[in-house]
Amino acid sequence: MAVVRPFKGLRPPVQWVEQVASRPYDVLNSEEARAEAAGNEKSLYHIIKPEIDFPVGTDEHEPAVYHKAFENFQAFQEKGWLVQDAQPCYYIYAQTMNGRTQYGLVVCASVEDYLQGRIKKHELTRRDKEEDRMKHVRVNNANIEPVFFAYPANAQLDALVATYTCNKPLYDFVAPDGFGHHFWMINDANDIDRITSIFAEMPSMYIADGHHRSAAAALVGAEKAQQNPNHKGDEAYNFFMAVCFPDNQLTIIDYNRVVKDLNGLTAEAFLAALETSFVVEEKGTDAHRPNQLHNFGLYLEGRWYSLTAKPGTYDDNDPIAVLDVTISSKYILDDLLGIKDLRSDKRIDFVGGIRGLSELSQRVDSGEMKVALALYPVSMDQLIAIADSGNIMPPKTTWFEPKLRSGLVVHKLDD
Repeated sequence: MAVVRPFKGLRPPVQWVEQVASRPYDVLNSEEARAEAAGNEKSLYHIIKPEIDFPVGTDEHEPAVYHKAFENFQAFQEKGWLVQDAQPCYYIYAQTMNGRTQYGLVVCASVEDYLQGRIKKHELTRRDKEEDRMKHVRVNNANIEPVFFAYPANAQLDALVATYTCNKPLYDFVAPDGFGHHFWMINDANDIDRITSIFAEMPSMYIADGHHRSAAAALVGAEKAQQNPNHKGDEAYNFFMAVCFPDNQLTIIDYNRVVKDLNGLTAEAFLAALETSFVVEEKGTDAHRPNQLHNFGLYLEGRWYSLTAKPGTYDDNDPIAVLDVTISSKYILDDLLGIKDLRSDKRIDFVGGIRGLSELSQRVDSGEMKVALALYPVSMDQLIAIADSGNIMPPKTTWFEPKLRSGLVVHKLDD
């Protein structure tokens, strides 16, 4: 069963929500955050990317930087830029991209559910990134940013959400990236109880995006439980903030690769070597977007190619071996280009599909990269199958759009 509960959200007043709201901390670097926050003292970047308040080049992991996050978080509350709701609520957070809207419920999810595997993962986490977010949660004593969950679509929840979303939202704005963001409060006691009971009937929820934030929040919650001699289990630190979307509303887009060199091969030798495992077809200068599972787009020296994996390179009955990231990692990146570890090799970079295939060709044409690989996106069914089987996807497999906007609501751990 999935345990969720409402919480007293800390939120910006309507007139300031667009100034406060930001992109998530991990989708932009320090200088991009500095530029986006320029002239805006209310930007959440002052809390989630506090290095922007220090000289350029300051290490974001310095103790003083984490302390600055705490100082700024306190200042936001003192100045009324973040104000706590009087009673525990659930919230609805909807996002619109390309005319399509997805509706999520903002809840507090259970640390115990995460630790016991009822909140399921599909990616490995890195300890250094976990520790960074743990420090951020500890110093602020809050989940400043939500994580992004999926749950099995439920008609009862859909109907309940619809009764609220036909009304005027509390927040309703289009962010600079062109995506719409809409937000409602659920404070009716009967509806709150209904949501809690429906989630309690779900065997699992799934992390879509935010594996490091989930791990950090759960580990800090577990720490606090151990440190509290009067721990009861219902304290706010036993829960962390998540936006939960029905799985049938979510879209995973492609997550592509660019590589700096051909591992000593000429372009001709590389293309010839590919023919061992793929049917290779030249497509000319027009971008080739993969049109089905096991088809890839390759850009090399101004030309696009279609690669179709040959039988024997994949296993459609194995949740990991069926993935195109597995096929490309083994037969192209590892066997031919000598890239063994996608997490640490500096010769490879990853490009979210939101940037388009033109980003791939531009990075190759500029001379920064030598070759680009476009992948067919993973499906939600594949993600759930892998999580349910206890397996882990290869690194950099899924890219969800739109990203959650941070700053619409915050969860305090001393609520």
